[in-house]
Amino acid sequence: MTSPVELLCYCRPGFEPDLAAEITEKAEAIGWTGQALFDANAGFVRFRVEGDEPVNALHRELPLMSLVFARQSLVALPPLSLAREDRLTPIVEQVVASGWSFESLWQETPDTNDAKALAGLIKALNRPLESVLKKRKALRRKAGGRRLHLLWRAGDRVQLGMSFPGNRSEMPGGIRRLRFPHSAPSRSTLKLEEAWHEFVPREQWDTRLAEGMQAADLGAAPGGWTWQLAKRGMHVYAIDNGPMDKALMATGLVEHLREDGFVWEPPYRLDWLVCDIVDKPARVEAMMERWLVRRWCREAVFNLKLPMRRRWPEVASCLERLAQALAEAGIAAEIGCRHLYHDREEVTVHVRITD
Repeated sequence: MTSPVELLCYCRPGFEPDLAAEITEKAEAIGWTGQALFDANAGFVRFRVEGDEPVNALHRELPLMSLVFARQSLVALPPLSLAREDRLTPIVEQVVASGWSFESLWQETPDTNDAKALAGLIKALNRPLESVLKKRKALRRKAGGRRLHLLWRAGDRVQLGMSFPGNRSEMPGGIRRLRFPHSAPSRSTLKLEEAWHEFVPREQWDTRLAEGMQAADLGAAPGGWTWQLAKRGMHVYAIDNGPMDKALMATGLVEHLREDGFVWEPPYRLDWLVCDIVDKPARVEAMMERWLVRRWCREAVFNLKLPMRRRWPEVASCLERLAQALAEAGIAAEIGCRHLYHDREEVTVHVRITD
């Protein structure tokens, strides 16, 4: 039987070294050693466990939501090189040899322009591949919600992976595509909307993102993030020396204060703090630390702008300092951090005080 010997994770092209460093460090911290394999700008990282041990346990111990730079996380079989005259047979044979069964099949490509050119091939293969896998009893109705993923890097190169409910992205490629609201002042609005989808369960939006809540947006101009808060009916302190969007100000929900976001203090405890200030990540983290330790807000979403190199160590250091400061202050909190699809050279952090 062929066993899954690799952890296969998708990421934004260009961030493979950061994801590789993160997986390697976090795997070693829980007792797993292995080698991270990747090509520059490929859009994915393979992590092969030492001794070719099956990676199912590592996949459970290192869930997708605990990884910053991963968009999707799969247990994977060895990559296949295919003959162009018969691509189906090796794929089906590997599935059968693995003993895998699954309820659905997704064919995907990395988030690169070259890979996107494979869309026609994928479409042509989908129906015959599903038909054969059904005949071989691998694709069936009841299989615990498991999903087979085929990651195509080229027309003759594919890798098969499996995902499991509760520990995967439910979006193709791990990408949450949102429609830009034309009334929003800037495209940065999508960062905050995606953050809410990522960190706040949809069934809790009506209570945690409720009308009448009080919020602050540090570095608000021209108002992309403030727009999301006001759209939910929140009253917002927009802190920025720059001008705010006139239509947004006309809602009556926004109070624009031309002050420095790093020194402004709220008049009372707020429900939400959001911040997308462009500055050194350590300085932004220190500001967020002050807000949270002093309980000036109940929840916060903020971005950390990344350096050109050693991005994972910088993120890890900021998160560690924040967690330590909250622990020393006796504050119980949930901390999450993700490199979202609408992020570029930054990661998004969410903190919720729970006591």
